[in-house]
Amino acid sequence: MPAVAWTTVIITALIVGITAVGLLRVIFHLKAIKATLRQVTGGVGAVAQLTSTVPDRLASVNASLKPVRDFCETV
Repeated sequence: MPAVAWTTVIITALIVGITAVGLLRVIFHLKAIKATLRQVTGGVGAVAQLTSTVPDRLASVNASLKPVRDFCETV
């Protein structure tokens, strides 16, 4: 093979190798991001559970406080 062909093969191998290393780095970064997003999703779920609405069984409390609410609206 002539020298130009070898040069082309070497340059092509270098480009492919550098691209492969770059893609591997992207894969590892995406895996790290995936793990972080799982933790964030778990945290958001915990916050949502802790800040959920008051259960329906407390409806009697709201009924008992209706006179107070009516008085506050007149003020």
